[in-house]
Amino acid sequence: MSIIELAAKRLEELRRAGVEVPWAPSEFGSWDPQEPSEPIVRRVPPLGGAEPAPVAVPPRPAVPAAGPAHATARPLSAPPAVPFAEPAGAARSPAAEPGDALAGSGFPALPHIDAPADAGAGAERRSRSVALDLDRLARAGYLVPGRPEAELADEFRVIKRPLIKNAQGQSAAPLHRPNLILVTSAMPGEGKSFCAINLALSIAMEVDKTVLLVDADVVRPAVMSRLGLGVDRGLLDVLKNPGLDLSEVLLRTNVPKLSVLPTGAPGINSNELLASSAMERLLDELATRYADRIVIFDAPPLLPTTESRVLATRVGQVVMVVEAGRTTRAAATEAYAAVESCPVVMSVLNKTRGPASVARYGY
Repeated sequence: MSIIELAAKRLEELRRAGVEVPWAPSEFGSWDPQEPSEPIVRRVPPLGGAEPAPVAVPPRPAVPAAGPAHATARPLSAPPAVPFAEPAGAARSPAAEPGDALAGSGFPALPHIDAPADAGAGAERRSRSVALDLDRLARAGYLVPGRPEAELADEFRVIKRPLIKNAQGQSAAPLHRPNLILVTSAMPGEGKSFCAINLALSIAMEVDKTVLLVDADVVRPAVMSRLGLGVDRGLLDVLKNPGLDLSEVLLRTNVPKLSVLPTGAPGINSNELLASSAMERLLDELATRYADRIVIFDAPPLLPTTESRVLATRVGQVVMVVEAGRTTRAAATEAYAAVESCPVVMSVLNKTRGPASVARYGY
């Protein structure tokens, strides 16, 4: 016999016993969950036909309007229909773009991030883009992709070829971080920044190489102003703030395969930062993140400062820029002695005057 049939049989027995059973609305049909109900008192006859004894049915407690998510027991006879609702306090996202996989789901749409052409799944997805004034660079004597000066382009091809060969592991002896190249000079004004920028632009013209130009002259930074860019966060900020990711300060340019890392905010302890363990970790990241990347550091001159000496011990190759007719033999000798522990030191003779057929650069 089913539960309903048993209940009907019990009601019939109560009526025969003279117990008045008034009709009442269903306990669940019109129940307001926000209002507690009064106790229901019924008289149930005991066995043996004695006077019915009152039995109090506990009142239904009010259900709170909002609260933590938890399971609530409900009578099986009247399961309420509860539609899906968004969590309290959830904000609806604006309309998603057409084709968005999350459109209409109620979840915020994911931002569209433009990744650089040479970026994998790494952090450079958040790098900002800057536009170089290529006409201005060409007028200032720098190499510009698509319209290089034939003579200058040929000269930097001669300079970059052995550097790239070493960076690819084709040197006579194995090198540590061969794709990290430091460009420096003995004294200021010999043209190291000019050579560093043009070297980076020339390498960016390679078919299978990308290049990162780092303005590492923490004493007198020049790369950003030469490129027509403003002061921005960069190398020193990453070293001082462990929470700052390298991708947040890298700048992608409109020259394909060329990125720039500014110097950042200078400080009195810049030399200590370049010698710190944070710099060691950063160099490892720069050297290993992308196999096709070559990193060019425009560093301070060797004799008036100590920063380049620190960096020179941590990179794979050093390019020494020597100004023809101005750098003294004594200054050049002292500068070479400062980097004698570096396995590869090459030289560029800059600002020579003579026939075009005369070789201007030697190693």
